[in-house]
This record gives sequence, structure tokens and C-alpha cells, in this order.
Amino acid sequence: MPQRSPLSEDGRPAGQFRNTTYMINKSRPYFDAAHEAGLMAVHGRSTTGRAFALGSGPLEGRPEKIDFVRCSYLGLDNHPVIVAGAIDAIEAHRSLHWSCARTRLNFDLLAELETILSQMFCARVIAFSTVMLANLGAMPLLASGELTGGRKPLVVFDRLAHLSLAYHKPVLADETSVETIAHNDLDALERLCRNHPTIAYVCDGVYSMGGNAPLKELRQLQERYGLFLYIDDAHGISIFGRQGEGFARSQFPEVLGDRTIIVASLAKGFGASGGMVMLGAADQEALFRRYCIPYAFSVPPNLAAVGAALGSCKIHRSTELGDRQSRLAQRIKVFDHHVATAQQGNPFPIRMIAIGAETKAIAIAKAILDAGFYTSVTFFPTVSQGKAGIRVCITADHESNDIEGLCECILEAVAETTGKPYHQVT
Repeated sequence: MPQRSPLSEDGRPAGQFRNTTYMINKSRPYFDAAHEAGLMAVHGRSTTGRAFALGSGPLEGRPEKIDFVRCSYLGLDNHPVIVAGAIDAIEAHRSLHWSCARTRLNFDLLAELETILSQMFCARVIAFSTVMLANLGAMPLLASGELTGGRKPLVVFDRLAHLSLAYHKPVLADETSVETIAHNDLDALERLCRNHPTIAYVCDGVYSMGGNAPLKELRQLQERYGLFLYIDDAHGISIFGRQGEGFARSQFPEVLGDRTIIVASLAKGFGASGGMVMLGAADQEALFRRYCIPYAFSVPPNLAAVGAALGSCKIHRSTELGDRQSRLAQRIKVFDHHVATAQQGNPFPIRMIAIGAETKAIAIAKAILDAGFYTSVTFFPTVSQGKAGIRVCITADHESNDIEGLCECILEAVAETTGKPYHQVT
């Protein structure tokens, strides 16, 4: 007879939403190998463009690598306006942060930042120290029913929703029912919409391992069934839209409405630090500013992060943003011209080199690093077991010859490690 899972105190099967010991046991050999190969916990210092000096200590003599790991897709993380913004904010207040809850006292510059972001993205924006904290605060409110007219929703996760979303499933399940469906499975989502009065769907706008949510179709389900959409667009912000409102926000009309929440990063394409929540209703904003746990019981973004974000806002409201967006699009085409991936032809800056075996993926990433290019080797639990690969983040700051050199190294490393050309590797 099949063994039954042990039950938690409330009667649910233990490990229904999380099994930390299993994850650690399965992934530890890959982490050990990646660390031993020098692919993880790497230290360095930015030099010019996307280059960095590997290691620590005096710069002289350190090997230089070209970075394809950072998610600063517009190349703003080293921008002098953003760096100056961080310095100016600290000097103006002669402080880094005030150690108190935001329900009590806030920097005036933080209010200025949220006002500007709200204007830029035509939404009610609240800034947080990280995207993880933004999700930690927002998702229990979603499960409570306070955002859906007092009726607790069935919260449906896309199977590939980022860990910063999926991590909160056990907390949500203490408030309401939680389900997970296959990636971008619109048919399954519509069946649930037909059978349940209130559905909240949790997904990424742009997925960290490539691809995107079908937002046009999701909006149609929203209009037809009143579907509540909770979208994490951490990887889509800044790279789309006249003022960098991002992939998800640009798919909605001018008024966001009260059935959509967009969470986004200020640390990736935006080039600063922190996260934000975009809301469409005044009562939702008031709810968040009183009952969102990280807002009420944790400190806000520090002043350097606020100043850096204000600096980025200046860039986002200038013609430079469009220039960098166009440059990024051109650099993506350069990569696609040389290496075919499942993401080929899409406008997003993430490309996945599918390898399969974890040991081979680690060996290939090591060979690429030795050749002068730092990429992200990905394996379980980031991706499924046996589906390891190499993630490449393309930015507007990469030179075309950097991308061409990386592509050549990828093809050579795959062929040498696997004994067959890349397009045959699965």
C-alpha cells in the first residue's frame, strides 16, 4: 500500500508546499561542484562597461572578465547619475537610514520617490527594500480577501512563478486555498475561473529563466471572469515603455484598476536598489500602508537606495532611456544571430542554453569563464532536475564583439563537453 504523507497540525499533508530537506539533499552536490569550479560566490569590481576585475585585493594583476550575470539590462547600475543620486541623498540627510517603522517616520526623499514613480507608471506606487519583501507583504493581504471584496480567492500559481512568489504558498494556504497549474496553462486557469467565484492568479511578467506570461489572454480572462492578476515583473521593468513602466504595466490601459497588482524591481533594469508595488486603487494603498507587514514592522529602503532610484527616475524621464532600450534590442539580435535558443526572437534579454545534465552544465560554464565570460549555471532547485543550463543576461552596455565572443565560446564549450553541437543538446 502507498505510504501516506505525515499530517501537519491542521491536517494538511506535511511538505505539501515545501520540502527543504529534499531540496538541500538533491542540490548540494551541484552547489558544491559549482563553488569548487569558481562559478558561485564570486567577488569582483566593476571596471568599464560590463567588465569586472575578478577576485579581491589590489586591482593590478587581477584577471578581467565580461559579465553576463547581472540583470542591469539597460546598463544603469554603474551610471554616474545614479551613483551621484545615492551620494547626494546621504549627504543631504547626513544619514543612511532611520531605524523606525514607516508607519511612524519617513525620509522626505522617499515620499518624493514614490510620487515620481506613481506619475511615471500611472499607478499608486509603494517602494520596498526588496522585491521579496514587497511580495511578503502583499501576498497575505491578497489571500485574506481584503483585495477581492471580502471574498477569499482561490490563489492559483503558475508552476514557474519565481521563488520569491512561490515561497509564500504555506502562508497563503493558512488563509485560503492554493493551487498550482502548469506554466501558462490558460485552459486550466479558465476552468478554475468557471468553477470558482473568485480567482487570483500569480505569475511573472517576464520569467527569470526566459519567456513571458500571456498578458493579452490573461486580461481577456480578467474581463470575462473578474480574474485578479498578481504579476511580478521584476525582469520586465524599464526595458519597455516610454518611461520604463515595463512589460506588464505597458499591457494594461492607463488606469490600472483594482483587480491587478504589479510588483517590480528597482534593482534590475532600473539600475538602483529595492522593489515596488503598483496598485490601482486608493483604498488598496491605504490598506498596504497600514497592514503590510514589511511596511509596518521593517525599515524602508535606505537613503542611498532612495537617492539612486531618484537618479534613475531622471534617466527614465529623458531621451536616454529610449536610446538604451533600442541598444538593448539590437544587442539581443546579435546574440540570436549566433546561438539559437528557445527564447530566440523574443524581445526579452534573457537567454537559456539548455544542457540537461548538471555536471555538464557546470563544466561548460567553467570553460566559458576560463575563456573570459561569466555566465550563470542553473540547476535544481532553480530549474527541474536534469534540466540544467546556462543563463545569459544581455545588456545595453555589452559591446557587439563581447556578445559574439561569448557565443563562440558557448558553441565551442558545448561541443567539447558533450561531443555534439549545441542545437543537439537536450
